Amino acid sequence: MLNYEYPPLGGGGSNACKYLLREMANKGLDVDLVTSSSSNKFETEKIGDTVTIYKLPVNKKDIHYWTQREIMSYSWKAKKFIDQLMKEKEYDICHAFFSVPCGAVAYLFRKKIPYIVSLRGSDVPGFNKRFGFQYIFLKPLIKKIWTDAVAVVANSQGLKELALNTSPSQEIGVIYNGIDVSEFEPDFDSTSDDEIRIVCVSRLIERKGINYLIEAVNKLKDKQIRLILVGEGNQEGKLRKLVDDLNITDKVDFKGYVDHDQIAEIYRNSDIFVLPSLNEGMSNALLEALAAGLPVIVTDTGGTSELLDGNGVLMPMGDSDAISDAIIRLVDDSEGRRQMGLRSRKIAENMDWMRVGGEYLRLYEELGLEKTFDFMGLHNKVIKYSNM
Repeated sequence: MLNYEYPPLGGGGSNACKYLLREMANKGLDVDLVTSSSSNKFETEKIGDTVTIYKLPVNKKDIHYWTQREIMSYSWKAKKFIDQLMKEKEYDICHAFFSVPCGAVAYLFRKKIPYIVSLRGSDVPGFNKRFGFQYIFLKPLIKKIWTDAVAVVANSQGLKELALNTSPSQEIGVIYNGIDVSEFEPDFDSTSDDEIRIVCVSRLIERKGINYLIEAVNKLKDKQIRLILVGEGNQEGKLRKLVDDLNITDKVDFKGYVDHDQIAEIYRNSDIFVLPSLNEGMSNALLEALAAGLPVIVTDTGGTSELLDGNGVLMPMGDSDAISDAIIRLVDDSEGRRQMGLRSRKIAENMDWMRVGGEYLRLYEELGLEKTFDFMGLHNKVIKYSNM
């Protein structure tokens, strides 16, 4: 398995990889993950007896932001390290998280081992406007990587549809991200008449649209509400300045980085979850909010709308008025919030990681069995799965 991000590096794709590996370990699969180290030294980690994580040093400067030099460093070191691994072991399948750089590394070994590509978000052209210039040059490479993969899997229907804009004839399956519902204990009986606590768990980067949420809170100064922002990122300074300029420091709490072991308590002490992203694949934070039994307010982007079914409000992107209207709607309806929260939990219970791991296991097994009989015949074959 290849993923250039692994906790504490990265966001949703990083955490999804960690949980998927845990399920692979539970099922006794022999998996080697080649990833990056957050320190400047080579590290290894084990999950159970069968999963080994190799962390390659890339001289990382910022755990939230990747430079082209760091990505190239990972790609080069991963290629050399895989060369060594393949002298010692025989692998049946390679699972690459992200089309680039990991899919590109897997492509280099295509004649020795078939590979799967998991589409996660920014690796799909058109997903992130920050990479608009790079997409122009990467699109032909990405199409080639997808074409030669034995399977291409998106983490949401929305991301699949975006990918088809790049390669309309490409067959793409969908396997959603999962959530460990056992980590979250909803509180559906809270009857507090104090201020309503709105939580947003997100990297503080431009793509997440946090500025629109802050502007929405400013429009509701007369309401008993408080915004809790959990996360770090290169937009934090600008967002803090915006809060100061709007004179709402008493309404907004910047919590910074919060250890995963403590995040459940923050959700439990909140009333509404808001994710104002300008683009998403399948948000892990949104899945956590569902598991915590919260009503949600999300933008109509990527896979977020696929997680709404009577449990929240869908709003347009980049619209602080729409956010404030949605917040007011939920603030003024305590029973509605409770019913939406109950529905959120039900949705989450159908998306546990055991089920998601089973979907990938079936994909591995089918591809692996066919590999025994017809290695070259696997190319361009895509197995379609969905756990919804």
